[in-house]
Amino acid sequence: TTVREALFRLRNEGLIDVESKSGWFVRPIDFQRIEQLYDLRVVLETFCVARLCTATAAVPELEPLKRVWLVPAAERLGDGAEVGALDEQFHATLVRASGNAEMARVHWDVTERIRIVRRLDFTRDDRIEATYQEHGKILRAIIQRKAEQALMVLRGHIGQSQSEVRKITLHALHEARARGLRA
Repeated sequence: TTVREALFRLRNEGLIDVESKSGWFVRPIDFQRIEQLYDLRVVLETFCVARLCTATAAVPELEPLKRVWLVPAAERLGDGAEVGALDEQFHATLVRASGNAEMARVHWDVTERIRIVRRLDFTRDDRIEATYQEHGKILRAIIQRKAEQALMVLRGHIGQSQSEVRKITLHALHEARARGLRA
């Protein structure tokens, strides 16, 4: 039952197909769909960050983020899987903190759909370091109510991540094809 549920979830996320009497098949990565989901993510997050920058009161949801992302370099985590999970929480918290539950729900759906490629961004130490630096800049700009700066860094952060994930994915596909041809 658990495996069946997982397979249906993967099918619903567009990652696998089922064919009657044949079985389950992994679908090729649909880069156009991934690009569209990243576009939606940018729209949601920039709207929410702009809203946070106009808040008149302190935003208590930012406190846990500060404890994770505004730390000295020696205290930063280096495990890609752990940083990837914290990155998801960072972005989801910004959206939730804006106060729109429906946007938060849609944003989480987008996050789940791009997770498989998004986590690739945390396979390199330089990308982990960049994530810490960029999250810190975003948080500081929001706290200081500098909307233009926060939005500029956020767009650049997501765009760079998207670009890196695409490169890593294409490289992995190329390597897999090369191994297949040698076998």
